[in-house]
Amino acid sequence: MNRVVAGAACLNQIPLDWEGNFRRAVAAIEEAREEGVGFLCLPELSLTGYGCEDMFLAPEVGERAVTALKELAMECKGIVVAVGLPLWFESSVYNAVALIVDKEIVGFVAKQNLAGDGLHYEPRWFKPWPVGQVEEIDISGKKLPLGDLVFSIGGVRLGFEVCEDAWVADRPGTRLARRGVDLIFNPSASHFAFGKQSVRERFVLEGSRAFACGYVYANLLGNEAGRIIYDGGTVIACGGDYLAEGRRFSYHDHVLTAATIDLNLTRLHQARQVSHRPIVGEPDGLTIHVEYTPEWNGPVQTGRSEAAIGEETKEEEFSRVIALGLFDYLRKSYSGGFVVSLSGGADSAATAVLVRLMIDLGIEDLGEKAFRKKLGHISFGEQDITERLLTCVYQATRNSSETTRNAAETVAKAIGAEYQEWDVDELVQGYRAMIEKGIGRDLAWESDDIALQNIQARVRSPGIWMLTNIKNALLLSTSNRSEAAVGYATMDGDTSGGLCPISGIDKAFLREWLRWLETTGCKPDIPPISALSVINVQAPTAELRPSEDKQTDESDLMPYPVLDAIEKLAIRDKKLPAEVWERMCESHDSYDREQLKLWVIKFFRLWSRNQWKRERYAPGFHVDDKNLDPKTWCRFPILSSGFRKEIAELEGMN
Repeated sequence: MNRVVAGAACLNQIPLDWEGNFRRAVAAIEEAREEGVGFLCLPELSLTGYGCEDMFLAPEVGERAVTALKELAMECKGIVVAVGLPLWFESSVYNAVALIVDKEIVGFVAKQNLAGDGLHYEPRWFKPWPVGQVEEIDISGKKLPLGDLVFSIGGVRLGFEVCEDAWVADRPGTRLARRGVDLIFNPSASHFAFGKQSVRERFVLEGSRAFACGYVYANLLGNEAGRIIYDGGTVIACGGDYLAEGRRFSYHDHVLTAATIDLNLTRLHQARQVSHRPIVGEPDGLTIHVEYTPEWNGPVQTGRSEAAIGEETKEEEFSRVIALGLFDYLRKSYSGGFVVSLSGGADSAATAVLVRLMIDLGIEDLGEKAFRKKLGHISFGEQDITERLLTCVYQATRNSSETTRNAAETVAKAIGAEYQEWDVDELVQGYRAMIEKGIGRDLAWESDDIALQNIQARVRSPGIWMLTNIKNALLLSTSNRSEAAVGYATMDGDTSGGLCPISGIDKAFLREWLRWLETTGCKPDIPPISALSVINVQAPTAELRPSEDKQTDESDLMPYPVLDAIEKLAIRDKKLPAEVWERMCESHDSYDREQLKLWVIKFFRLWSRNQWKRERYAPGFHVDDKNLDPKTWCRFPILSSGFRKEIAELEGMN
């Protein structure tokens, strides 16, 4: 066989959705077969879903995964398919890939390098497979090979790197190249992060060049389990050249990418490499020979797809990934829509606009009929889609301004949301009177500032929750990552909600994004929303103190770009206060050194005091490597010394 048609499919799966996961995998296989694909790679752990968490340790999950595999094999007539699943062997669980050849399961390859950093916890559930080791596993009375295998299928030699395997220095691909593979399949579950696709593209392209083979990369798609979003991004390369790249951020259940790979050309590259040192005398058990040749159906058009999105700006990536995450969260939670307490400020406006982008991008990708069908649990009737899916409420107190009221109304109407205005000041004053009676004195801003601010935010919570319940909807909270770092949010107030779509993004970028969306956008998919000008002209404010105080977020805290720079040094880079100050003096020399010192001290004090808040925030989406979510990225003790010694040392420095 001189040429093969290889394919990669991204799948939008759900943990433990046995029937749905099976159905989507079969749909991808059927499309691949129709397109003439002979060798198809499906994503990592796609039979169960990647996000099963501790359920991977349930023996019955392993049993059902094998049952699903055997059923899937019967759907693979005339095609070679690789599919990921958890596999039990000798009382341990392995992150494995099964290879199916024309309806027969011929063996398993287990992942050698487990992802255990950041939001990954694979070593909690899986064992790494040792290099060069092969065992036999009993599947329904049949002994099948399991381990560090190469498969020779009709003379086509196929090996595997499973997700993290390709991200480490000592890649299995190096050894696979010495074993003379023609193809490397990489079934992955690689979460979205800003700019990450370019890294994937580089290791696929460089792997295909250095290993002189065809390289096929498949990934998961969509919001699979709640916090993590997969952007898809299938890639096929050969000999250092791109052949095909699939569309990212798709709203479809699967996306297939296919390309023709010239095996004689890859073998020519191997022969030309002076550095190529083939392994001679490799044990027979490390290569599985299968006498099967997929039917050749002619060449498949190659080249980077125009539908592929590989050079987006950060603003575009943010728009697309959060919109897709919201769509999947909505339909997979069977919620009736979204509710946002719209303050007239940047955070809540961004949250509401992201819902509108979800609708626009989803309809653009699927068409309106299919978009409605995917949300089949929602009855739309004759109502406009946005008005049905998004309700915004402005809740005023005596400290609210006409500026924010007008901004909230303008944005809500511009994006087509249902809009309501409530006056909650009477409730605030009722609580104030009740407490004053209880403690036997009047409350005053001079002595009770925080309490008087927080009660306004908390009073806004019960009503918006009630409306959300009535609509069987999902309440979106509106706290960003900058606020989470310093606890600048009222627990059970503006943190109320079941999901926080902007919790992974800093306030400085969020404001840049709103300005981009007001003036530029990304035509035709993301046109500008000029109405956002009423948000962008304002200085961010909680608007909880009397208007004569002229309260702003940055006067309460510090400039947001400064806050974000300190957070990056302190939390991402794990620098202590003195070094953070030194670095800030170097990078932000337009500010007074003593002022920077005060801001650094404030940050560390507020960070240490507010871990309990971060533990209680609504789930959010992971979008970069500065996430503060303690459940998926950044762990910190709720009780600690609060950096008292380190802060004291910094205070004594000049």
